[in-house]
Amino acid sequence: MAIKKVGVLGCGLMGSGIAQVSAMAGYDVIVLEADQKFIDKGFAGIEKSLAKLAEKPVEKGGITAEQKDAARARLKGTLNNKDLADCDLIIEAIIENPEIKKKTFAELDAIVKKDAIFATNTSSICVTELAAATKRPDRFIGLHFFNPVPLMKLVEVVKTIATADSVMDEAYEFGKKVGKVPVRTSDKTGFIVNRLLVPYLLDAIRAYEEGAGSIPDIDNAMKLGCGYPMGPFTLLDFVGLDTTYYITHVMFDEFKERRFASPALLRRLVLAGWFGRKTGKGFYDYSDPANPRAMEF
Repeated sequence: MAIKKVGVLGCGLMGSGIAQVSAMAGYDVIVLEADQKFIDKGFAGIEKSLAKLAEKPVEKGGITAEQKDAARARLKGTLNNKDLADCDLIIEAIIENPEIKKKTFAELDAIVKKDAIFATNTSSICVTELAAATKRPDRFIGLHFFNPVPLMKLVEVVKTIATADSVMDEAYEFGKKVGKVPVRTSDKTGFIVNRLLVPYLLDAIRAYEEGAGSIPDIDNAMKLGCGYPMGPFTLLDFVGLDTTYYITHVMFDEFKERRFASPALLRRLVLAGWFGRKTGKGFYDYSDPANPRAMEF
């Protein structure tokens, strides 16, 4: 089956990014949201992102004005899930709540054509569990993009025990067509990236709790000693401490190993509502966004 029309569930940071790269790759895209204000906000972000790309030289990864206009013309928003009926691929990028995701997929399963592929962008929830809410588990996969989607080159293509090989291949090719480097992985908690990244981030917090170094010293050590683009605390604040905290619960429930358990400091920061950049405070204080100040605990 040739994928021509893509449906995206959710128009937040991830959903709008997925919609943008799909439209830029030549696919007709329809984005489903619960409220028009979310579509307007997401599409405004897409407009801004496309405008920035149009300002860059094509030889340096930019696009022409014609390509910008063509991509924008392929994007449509809707509040009615019936408008997704003829999509070939549905990519879900809504709240990380398995019950809400399952309800959404079950409703769409009765509306969208039978040979369409369903995909979830989840970073931690069991893909098999979501697929079981539909009557097409053989046509259900994970497509885990990374934030910000237009810039990050990776997509994890996640196969469950029920996913058909042909569907996996189609999803892999879709990943390449939207300009990503796809990697094949299986429905094991954390997939590849979070399985390796989360313990590293949690160990950084424990190292700080145990007095190994200050927050900026640990960040600088990993940047300059290991060549990482950002240190673990800067990355934690960027991803969101609430998101990381949620992932630790999913992973610890699966593996029951200390390396996946949430450190006490992370829990307290989340309880305080300090989630990182998005709330203005986490391991750093972003009162002056251009010069974040490391916190001391």
